[in-house]
Amino acid sequence: MSQNLVSYNNITEISGDILKVRVPDTMDAPVTCNGELALVEDAGNQSLAQVIRLEGETVSLQVFRGTKGISSQAEVRFLGKFMDTIFSGNIFGRIFNGAGVPIDAGANLDSDPRTPIGTPTVNPVRRILPTRMVRTDIPMIDMFNTLVESQKMPIFSVAGEPFNQLMARIAVNTDADVVVFGGIGLIFDDYHYFKQTFEDAGVFGRTVMFVHQASDPVVEAVLVPDMALAVAEKLATEENKRVLVLLTDMTAFADALKEIGVSLERIPANRGYMGDLYSQLARRYEKACQYKGAGSVTLLTVTTMPGNDVTHPIPDNTGYITEGQFYLHGGVIDPFGSLSRLKQFVVGDRTREDHGALMNTMIRLYSGARDAEQKKAMAFELTDYDHRLLRYGELFKSRFMDINVAMPLEQCLDLAWQTLAECFEPDELLMKENLIKMYFPKDVKKAA
Repeated sequence: MSQNLVSYNNITEISGDILKVRVPDTMDAPVTCNGELALVEDAGNQSLAQVIRLEGETVSLQVFRGTKGISSQAEVRFLGKFMDTIFSGNIFGRIFNGAGVPIDAGANLDSDPRTPIGTPTVNPVRRILPTRMVRTDIPMIDMFNTLVESQKMPIFSVAGEPFNQLMARIAVNTDADVVVFGGIGLIFDDYHYFKQTFEDAGVFGRTVMFVHQASDPVVEAVLVPDMALAVAEKLATEENKRVLVLLTDMTAFADALKEIGVSLERIPANRGYMGDLYSQLARRYEKACQYKGAGSVTLLTVTTMPGNDVTHPIPDNTGYITEGQFYLHGGVIDPFGSLSRLKQFVVGDRTREDHGALMNTMIRLYSGARDAEQKKAMAFELTDYDHRLLRYGELFKSRFMDINVAMPLEQCLDLAWQTLAECFEPDELLMKENLIKMYFPKDVKKAA
């Protein structure tokens, strides 16, 4: 691309945060590409913008700080470069906005090295099968729906559920080397909650935060995932770090894409969302990777489902891309709506030998407890076994399903055996005899 900053003042339309400028197709004009940065100058004021559409000689620009105060006489200069973000050892414990600019009171980082964002996903030959779990110390994840390195997992939920609290606890408890947090469309209270939680837990020094608040320009909402994933990818490939990327909320990201599409007068496909929604989501989710001879990027996101509708375009497209989901419902991770498709790579192989059998038995008995609850609600006569199932269901909810419970996997497995012993006899578990002999507690008081 030409480095001569040719100025154009043929602005044909200003709509919302979108500015359209006519760029004549001449030999002197620089080659303009989607994603290229531009500078919009009017009456001495400068605004950064990004090319988002090319249509003949008309170039559409998304102005980062909005078009307020920009006249049709403004000058546009294409910078011949693309969006990038700071990448150095100084980014840990720092907070950036969606444009990659620090918004905390830390030192100036303008002279630090930078890395491009939005690059293609890694060459498949560099990918290897996952071999390690990512510990979160949350029983419903570690024991029942194990999160595996390089996995891409959404948390399906609805507005009002404690998904931000769950994500903060995962960030605090994880055994990953680095946490890269991306907040999209956060209100100030949520932004402050994450920041304060990381600081109070003493993990802020190994955390990098990219935050787009609800009052920030819509284009920055689209850039936050790319910023976070670009940093994570560099940490994994160049510094061999095990990186956990947390993004909340991908519904806000998709809504930002829809808003930009509407401004460009694009024809929507489904419920107002553009036809490339799947591709836009996949470009980000596919950044999750276990690298050959390097580190890994594990991606955990929040997807709030409008109206708790899993067929909505955002969760529907997400389900085709990701490797399972955590379903947060009623303040707990629902064991029946949640699924980790990669847990077989580590359960019983990289974890304790009783993990797989114990996990399946616990869920099977909890399903029986739910059936017993229905029998009780319909006034059916309950057997002694039904009463023990009901007691087991209460213990299961309080000891394992509460997202505030935190314990290492090994302690969780031991507590699971104790819970079974409090409610059932060994022959009622339908488990392998060698596991029962090795792990079933002998002297446990039966639950009342």
